[in-house]
Amino acid sequence: MKPFKKLTETESKELLKFPAFISLLAANSDNKLDVAEKQSAIKFSHIKTYSCDPLLTGFYEEADKVFENNIQQLNKDLPIEKAAREATLKSELLKLETIVLKLGPDYIRVMHRSMKSFKEHVSQAHHSVLVDFIFPMPIKGLTY
Repeated sequence: MKPFKKLTETESKELLKFPAFISLLAANSDNKLDVAEKQSAIKFSHIKTYSCDPLLTGFYEEADKVFENNIQQLNKDLPIEKAAREATLKSELLKLETIVLKLGPDYIRVMHRSMKSFKEHVSQAHHSVLVDFIFPMPIKGLTY
């Protein structure tokens, strides 16, 4: 994580939780992290190690090593009630944002784009191509 040398060791460890927190926020629509969402997030974490922007390669290599443990522990530590869970997640993400801001404009841009793709991927964990085929137009309550 050479590009992240501006960060303290504590900040670096906290930043490695960013993908896990984003995954948990994406999974919060039903108030929990279910098996499909967890597996999707873990798989995507592995994929990111070789498919991310080159600026983030070192970050994702390190984050992937602790991702599964992070997501399990953070999920366990979060409140159960949906609103409290979401508030806690957003609070933690704001703390991480202050760390990201220390990285400089290039890293901020690619990190935000990368975390957005992480959130979208986990949000689609239950998405089915069959549903798209049968219902090509989105129908509230049925397809979303």
